[in-house]
Amino acid sequence: MSRSRSGSSNGLLTRPDGSAVRVMVVDDSPDLTEVLCSALAAQGFRVESAADGATAEAVAQNFRPDAVVLDVMLPDLDGLTVLGRIRAFLPDVCVLFLTARDAVEDRINGIAAGGDDYVTKPFSLAEVLTRLRGLLRRAGMARTRNEAALLTVGDLVLDKEAREVTRGGAPIHLTPTEFELLCFLMRHPRQVFSRNQLLEQVWNYDYGGRGHVVELYISYLRRKIDAGRPPMIRTVRGAGYALGPAAERRGAR
Repeated sequence: MSRSRSGSSNGLLTRPDGSAVRVMVVDDSPDLTEVLCSALAAQGFRVESAADGATAEAVAQNFRPDAVVLDVMLPDLDGLTVLGRIRAFLPDVCVLFLTARDAVEDRINGIAAGGDDYVTKPFSLAEVLTRLRGLLRRAGMARTRNEAALLTVGDLVLDKEAREVTRGGAPIHLTPTEFELLCFLMRHPRQVFSRNQLLEQVWNYDYGGRGHVVELYISYLRRKIDAGRPPMIRTVRGAGYALGPAAERRGAR
């Protein structure tokens, strides 16, 4: 069995492109798994879980987690074997082992097998969250949201302090309104916003028939951001606009 959930967009950490960090919890205790998944989701992580090694390997193939919280003792495979199988296709994934055993040799075996850190049961949720955040940040897979003077989505980079934008290293010159619109979209990658929402967030006034202003500035951004490149700005019919990495765009115009 596997379970999936997403947390609040106000999580402490994000991937460098602004999307939610993905964490997989692997433990055969339903109660413990529920507690861990709920705590991680509340911190803004995107979470999936598995109760045995074979399911964990299958979930990891599709979910592509940034980190795995992995019990050493599972009903079918031991955690060290599961780690080896996952690392075969996700060599950079961070792994935090959970175990009821605290012998020095168990810690050594876990680290020798490629585990990044080790927590002994019983543990506090605060300890697990702190160690996991530390692993992700040291691996360069995540950053604190309020650190982000630089916003990065795919090959598009916006420096809020210098008010500079580049795509693929090439500078893009924007007007102040274009810059603010792009900044808002990049702070919320892949999220779809209606014209009304963009007017409220970027222009700070109600809809009032001014939707053409949004359409006009979206067209300006497209000419500068997407011209001659795979498009990043998409229109969702009947819903609004979103910005995301070019490789992820499907079925949009």
